[in-house]
Amino acid sequence: MLIKNQHNCPALTANDGCRLHELLHPKNDDIALTCSLALAEVEPHESSYQHRMVQSEVYYVLSGRGLMHIDAQTQEVTAGDAVYIPGGAVQWIDNPGDELLRFIAIVSPPWDAADDSRL
Repeated sequence: MLIKNQHNCPALTANDGCRLHELLHPKNDDIALTCSLALAEVEPHESSYQHRMVQSEVYYVLSGRGLMHIDAQTQEVTAGDAVYIPGGAVQWIDNPGDELLRFIAIVSPPWDAADDSRL
């Protein structure tokens, strides 16, 4: 049985600038998983960098609010929203609020730095 807690997963700065806790990834956990799962955070009045990934991604917003940008589209997201980001799309998220923006990021196939380009 594999159970991991975010507090036991060291924070790192992702390629897009988010603070990230990589919760589950086959390269770290020796598991047969077809995606990776991370907890991401964007500080108030900050943004992630514009980037493009080969993989598709899903964000699930836990708290705060953000402005999600996917290619030419922008939409507000809040707690409880799930966002699908197709592979190859230019993406970034802004946190215009005063509260920490926290979301789960699921990447399929699993995230790989070679497939994530900052623009």
